[in-house]
Amino acid sequence: MERMITVKWIRSVIGRTDDQRKTIQGLGFRRLHQTLILPDRPEIRGMIQRVIHLLEVKE
Repeated sequence: MERMITVKWIRSVIGRTDDQRKTIQGLGFRRLHQTLILPDRPEIRGMIQRVIHLLEVKE
């Protein structure tokens, strides 16, 4: 079974770059304060690292 990671979107993308907005969208977030359970893979980890200041991550 694949390991999972819990990610919560806690800060708005207002005033952020277009790349950061697209990364949040690419992770699958639709609205602020939404929590997602994502597979713990290198590509997901890389996307999280790009916008870590907007997210809360639980292992």
